[in-house]
Amino acid sequence: MGENVKKNSEHNSEHNLEHNLERDVEKDVEKNVSNDVTEQSSPPAADARHLNTRIVHAGRPDPRVVNGPVFHASTVLFENYAALKAREAAPLDREHMYYGRMGTPTTRALEDAICELDNSVGAVLATSGTASIASILNCYLSPGDHLLMVDSVYGPTRKFCVGSLARRGVRTSFYDPLKHESLESLIDDSTRMIFMESPGSATFEIQDVPAIVAVAKQHGLLTAIDNTWATPLLFNPLDFGVDLAMQSGTKYLNGHADCLFGVTTMRSPELYTQLHHHTLAHGMHLAPDDANLALRGLRTLAVRMGVHDQGARCVAAWLEKQPRVRRLLHPAWESCPGHAIFERDFQGANGLFGMVMRRETEEALAAFVDALQLFGVGFSWGGFESLCLPMQATRNLASVPLAHDEGLVRLHIGLEHPEDLIADLAQGFAAMDAVTSSS
Repeated sequence: MGENVKKNSEHNSEHNLEHNLERDVEKDVEKNVSNDVTEQSSPPAADARHLNTRIVHAGRPDPRVVNGPVFHASTVLFENYAALKAREAAPLDREHMYYGRMGTPTTRALEDAICELDNSVGAVLATSGTASIASILNCYLSPGDHLLMVDSVYGPTRKFCVGSLARRGVRTSFYDPLKHESLESLIDDSTRMIFMESPGSATFEIQDVPAIVAVAKQHGLLTAIDNTWATPLLFNPLDFGVDLAMQSGTKYLNGHADCLFGVTTMRSPELYTQLHHHTLAHGMHLAPDDANLALRGLRTLAVRMGVHDQGARCVAAWLEKQPRVRRLLHPAWESCPGHAIFERDFQGANGLFGMVMRRETEEALAAFVDALQLFGVGFSWGGFESLCLPMQATRNLASVPLAHDEGLVRLHIGLEHPEDLIADLAQGFAAMDAVTSSS
């Protein structure tokens, strides 16, 4: 398997170079607008258009319809016996339907649009981000294999590794997100994959993905990453040589807090075929209505991400000056571990970040949260609404140590006006101060 991965990695490197050159060309493309219609230049070729433009137009089964119909399909009827036999010979042929679980024009439109987003050879959909992660780990790891998992990973991923994956006989070692040089000492003959998440799920460490990929290639290991925070707009792992990039599309890809789905993309056709077949064999299929909602949300991804980023920077700048805020865990801030790598590799930030707060008591933290009116208290993020989630129970990682009187609070800055959100947080701090002064 290691030899195959090395071949795929070399093949991917060639495509990555070509893709980087294409992106450089994109940046230089300018629109030549003329009042004289006869002198207008022809539209740019499809592959030279800006990414924001391509995701608006990608994934349209019928070019005559902006929003295509939703195919609620299980049974597919064949016109005759010959057509049945032809489809049985190629059930995964994307040009024809075979059975609803194998894909419909609705799910394939979403797959095509996501492939356009990160220039991948295929997209494998799942019912949630967690399902995508489980599929990756179950598909490419076998009993006796060893997995290197980043220590700052999403909580359910950790639980899957120490639970279901361990019961299958797969051993997991958790590594420090900021010490890629320690990976060499953790790799043994049974190691098969290095899994990353950058930024970290609750603590926002930025990993040195290119350095980790280099270590993996040297040992013939697969690399996978949870890229939910960045989406390919801000950081495209496939451009940096990562083999498998998954996202919880529930978050920013959908952006409206009304559906759950996950997706994994890759550059290697071999890896795509493996994961696609694995997903179908386990009966996983994204519901057509969820696929349609996701496709709708994807159209406005670039616009939403810009607004999230601007709002979060305004709120973070205000928080930095508040006496109860010890430090910010915002990748764009120097106080965030791995900030220099963020500046080097990322194209921007989004609305999700953390803050380390001084909190004398649990009652004080509760007063802060309960006083908020615009920030909802709940799980997930990436939608149009702002959210606040205390993370004080998070394990105390060496990369982000917390003092006994500190608590970690995660904020998602939605599409509300930042001045209103700042006022909401100010009344939360005031409530916190009132509880502390009265105790």
